[in-house]
Amino acid sequence: MPITTDYPSAGIAVVTIRRPEKLNALDPAHIAELTKAFRELSGDDLRAVILTGEGKAFVGGADIRHMAGLTPETARAFITSLHNLFTAIRECPVPVIGAVNGYCLGAGMELAAACDFRIGADTAEYGMPEVKVGVPSVVEAALLPDLIGAGRTSWLVLTGENIDASQADKWCFIEHTVEAGALLDAAMKSAEGIAAAGPNAVRAQKRLVRLWEDAPLEEAVTKSVIMFGEAFETDEPATLMASFTK
Repeated sequence: MPITTDYPSAGIAVVTIRRPEKLNALDPAHIAELTKAFRELSGDDLRAVILTGEGKAFVGGADIRHMAGLTPETARAFITSLHNLFTAIRECPVPVIGAVNGYCLGAGMELAAACDFRIGADTAEYGMPEVKVGVPSVVEAALLPDLIGAGRTSWLVLTGENIDASQADKWCFIEHTVEAGALLDAAMKSAEGIAAAGPNAVRAQKRLVRLWEDAPLEEAVTKSVIMFGEAFETDEPATLMASFTK
């Protein structure tokens, strides 16, 4: 199967893109399958998701062979399907951790940007090379200015040059960089930390983080106050606070 979803620990899903012979490049079939996988990750027992790729790449980009034959109409449909995939990841009710294991280019860097946070291997490589093949970087490339800054985004998308793991770390695209062999263990450690927290609180927190991206400050604060009160509609706060109040 080109996309697999495994459950190595209670409440934690690992979604793996398995097309290593093509550096996990995304064509319409893989985009559709990956979107479906994320749309189906919605059970109440789900706590966190790890997204990674098999082999030498996280995702090496959109499939060039497919894109070479696009027309203006099919190009719009193709890029819309990519946007729908990224939206499915951003709308996943629990945190999605990008475990970036290798080449993370173009659509792959956008895929990583759509995750809630990213842990990268020290061998990973990042870039937005679209201008080198005659198209602009679009859709979730729009997330990059908030993640790494406007100037750095401009450098990436205008030059099409790549950066290494150390530079991605310095630019704060990656939250943690670890040795390649320790990548999945590091991602699992973060996922287990999330799984140990209050599940209702984590889901509410993810919704708030999304709200904070776009809402004016006053609206963001007002909604935060409402959701804080709603947390006490369940016994989750009292249960988790009990060990601290003894």
